[in-house]
Amino acid sequence: MANDTLEGNRHRGIPRQGASPHTLIDAIQGTLADFLAAQILSLDTIDPALGRFARTARDLVHAGGKRLRPVFAYWGWRGSAGPDAPVEPVLPAFAALELMHTFALIHDDVMDESDTRRGRPTAHRIFAGQHESDGSIGDPARFGSAAAVLIGDLCLVWADQLLARAEAPPSVRACYDRMRVEAIAGQYLDVLGESQPGAWSVDRALLVARHKTASYTIQRPLQLGLALTGVTQPETEQAYGSYGLAVGEAFQLRDDLLGVYGDPAVTGKPAGDDLRTGKPTALLMLARKLATPGQRAELPLDPAGAVNPADGSGGLTDAQVERRAQIITETGAPARLEGMIQERVADGIAALAQAPIHEEARAALIELAVRVTHRPA
Repeated sequence: MANDTLEGNRHRGIPRQGASPHTLIDAIQGTLADFLAAQILSLDTIDPALGRFARTARDLVHAGGKRLRPVFAYWGWRGSAGPDAPVEPVLPAFAALELMHTFALIHDDVMDESDTRRGRPTAHRIFAGQHESDGSIGDPARFGSAAAVLIGDLCLVWADQLLARAEAPPSVRACYDRMRVEAIAGQYLDVLGESQPGAWSVDRALLVARHKTASYTIQRPLQLGLALTGVTQPETEQAYGSYGLAVGEAFQLRDDLLGVYGDPAVTGKPAGDDLRTGKPTALLMLARKLATPGQRAELPLDPAGAVNPADGSGGLTDAQVERRAQIITETGAPARLEGMIQERVADGIAALAQAPIHEEARAALIELAVRVTHRPA
């Protein structure tokens, strides 16, 4: 099966020297498509319902996205491996990161009770809709959440299976496992913050950003790419770690701003989602810190504005969300956050200055640092 997958992707034109973003992403897409087709076929032979289940998972994996984690892993690998190393043997490891990412998104959407992701219905909403259209008995929402959790779990198992197909030394698995633990730890802190907002602060929100976002989006993928070379390079690993944390935090701070001020047509999620849920983001914590007493009173930390999941009641009106966004702007927090983003991008780029990596990779990572932290979605 592994050989079939790699052969199939060779015909998709995987680059042996460097890669343009489009060529690399096409290669990752091809690896995922080949792998998922085989998994669907296997489950389909057990029961048609499982084939449908697996196809929904496939569609969620392919539903857009920037493929940032595989791209960072690729350049982490290329920085040490050099321009002539063939990418085919390690490509499954890069693609596995996208399956892990899908797992994280699906579970995150269940926890946040989100309706959309990338402009499409979230997994639990898709399954709730299937439940209703099939005329099944029971609560569609409960079925949707249960099925979505299982889809997320399946994607995580698939990620392990795909990673195992890469030609990788043992250090790769250790890096991968550390990344998974940190992502789950960060997600738990995120959930905890929503239940204990009074105990939260800007520093604690940044701690969540480091673990929930920076670790598995940039820092560990880079280091996983380095580990794939099989060469121990402490200086490069340290540089990747510093760059990954700094740029990863900046990435999350941009997410905080987009969560309040982003264009839904571009972000694929409703405007003001973080304000509706009362999520204690760095933006909200900073706004409360900078606010006057009157402004702070209009930016409460209690979840009174959130929807009551038991009966669907409550929730902020659009006008209330707009008002809170306006107050946050008046505190100066968004401008301060923009400054924090710029500082972290500069720190990340500086961390690469003396790193013993190939210049092509250094240039690509510098460009990525700017691009991923100044994105519209």
